[in-house]
Amino acid sequence: MWFVSQMGTWIPVYAVLLFFLYKKYPSKTYLYVLGAVALTLFFTDFVVAHFIKENIQRLRPSHNPELEGLVHHVIGRNNELYKGGSYSFFSNHASNYFGIASIFIFLMRPLKQWIVVALIAWASLITYSRIYLGVHYPGDILVGMLYGILVAWLVSKLFFFLLNKYATRK
Repeated sequence: MWFVSQMGTWIPVYAVLLFFLYKKYPSKTYLYVLGAVALTLFFTDFVVAHFIKENIQRLRPSHNPELEGLVHHVIGRNNELYKGGSYSFFSNHASNYFGIASIFIFLMRPLKQWIVVALIAWASLITYSRIYLGVHYPGDILVGMLYGILVAWLVSKLFFFLLNKYATRK
């Protein structure tokens, strides 16, 4: 689960997703696609980490003194117990990966059902790893998942609105 939880593990998946988006959209439009992906990641990562978690300040299970001895820990880098940052609500991993999967699904529609299922399974595996590692409660994952999907949906609506508005001008 440590390996699953690492962002670098999934670089080949990111590359494949970006490649398929590139194949679907013309080169000028692809810059807007990259902008939509970047905007999704901004809201699912930066906003969550720097505004939501810092204002809610709910301790992670790994930092909660009431759960000491009850939470599963793994040995992380430097041969120390991995406990993550201080705060857990809500999960950046869940919002990021469900945001990535969802923006891809929304921008690539229609998709074969197995691709949608594979993307949801991929995001679910990564987010489950955060519970397994003892750094998130299930509610953190659920809210992060819903937030990531909502952000991707809103960004995709904005993308298609702008695409239709400026594509009809030409």
